[in-house]
Amino acid sequence: MVWRNLEQIRLTAKELGNLAFSLVKIPFSLHVTVAYGPSMLPTIGPMATFLLAERNSPRFGKVERGDIVVVQSPENPQKFIVKRLLGLQGDSVTFLVDPKNSNKRKTVVVPKGHVWLGGDNIYNSRDSRYFGPVPCDLLHARVFWRVWPLGDFGPMGKN
Repeated sequence: MVWRNLEQIRLTAKELGNLAFSLVKIPFSLHVTVAYGPSMLPTIGPMATFLLAERNSPRFGKVERGDIVVVQSPENPQKFIVKRLLGLQGDSVTFLVDPKNSNKRKTVVVPKGHVWLGGDNIYNSRDSRYFGPVPCDLLHARVFWRVWPLGDFGPMGKN
C-alpha cells in the first residue's frame, strides 16, 4: 500500500512538473509589439500603440483571414511590421493597384506557403500590393489585444 502511494506521488510530481514547464513556456509564446504609423488606420492609430500578440497561431498554421499579424518585413529583415492577413495560400485576392490615382484592379492567386497582407488604410500602406505574397515563415505573431492607449484597451477583432 505504501509503494502504491509513492507511485501516485511520482505520477503527480511528474504531472506537476509538466504543468510547471507548460506555464513557464506561456510567457515565451507572447509578444508585446509597438505599432505606429498610418498604414493600419483606423484600426491602429498613428501614435505608438502597444499590442499583445501570441506566437503559437502562426507556428501551427492557425491564422485566418482578417487576423492582424506581426510579420518580419520582406523588405527589411531587421524590421517587424503589423498588417492584416487578407489572403491564404490558394486564395484569389483582388486589390486596387494605386487607389490614390485610379480604380484599376488586379487579381493574384496567393502561392502555396504564402499569405497576402494589407494595411487597413489602403491609401497609405506599404503591403503585399508592393512586395507581393509573403512567405508564411515570416509570420511572427497574431495580435489579439490592445494594451495602449488605455482608451482602446481590449480585444482586437477581425475587420
